[in-house]
Amino acid sequence: MEIKEKNVFVTGSTRGIGLGIAHEFARLGANVVLNGRSAISEELLAQFADYSVKVIGVSGDISQETDAKRMIDEVISELGSVDILVNNAGITNDKLMLKMTEADFEKVLKINLTGAFNMTQAVLKPMTKARQGAIINVSSVVGLIGNVGQANYAASKAGLIGFSKSVAKEVAARGIRVNVIAPGFIESDMTDAIPEKMKDVILGQIPMKRIGKPEEVAQVVVFLAQQEYLTGQVIAIDGGMTMI
Repeated sequence: MEIKEKNVFVTGSTRGIGLGIAHEFARLGANVVLNGRSAISEELLAQFADYSVKVIGVSGDISQETDAKRMIDEVISELGSVDILVNNAGITNDKLMLKMTEADFEKVLKINLTGAFNMTQAVLKPMTKARQGAIINVSSVVGLIGNVGQANYAASKAGLIGFSKSVAKEVAARGIRVNVIAPGFIESDMTDAIPEKMKDVILGQIPMKRIGKPEEVAQVVVFLAQQEYLTGQVIAIDGGMTMI
């Protein structure tokens, strides 16, 4: 798929990996939809002023079916289509299993997994009519190998992989591709706050001995959007953490 002039909706794109993905698509000439729960600020939109593309902000709660459909309808009304959907939005709510409540578990699944379901379902009808489209779902290495204190997060991210493979099989004949990325430790506000001793432990688990950068994740997302004969795959961007 040619990226230039395509319309890309990136959920959870006000900061971190999502914002990096949005910048990479805009840099390559795609129109970008920034998304978050709150209204998208003028300051954030101004970051994209140097790109010769359309950039709009759409706010809403992806965990609510009505919000997901409304946002997709708004974008199609303004831009004409959603050609690429990146389901990036996600939360954590870490607790050991013995202390985790059902509410703790469901809260994470509602955003990370049900949110991706809502957005995917909302966009599939227009993509099917157009007989083209790309969906990239952002999982995590935690969805591949698990992690202490993150049973809820791991379940949501592992579920996203199974969800993606199933949808990929359903829509492949319609020219729609669904793939997954599984980032490892990537530079963010969260990783910046990790104590140095803990960072040393983390780096010891990464064969490449460094934390990844948002732009490195973004480049893989763009690659998946471009490849027209690649679907149902999971690519770990983790410096070798999960290599077999």
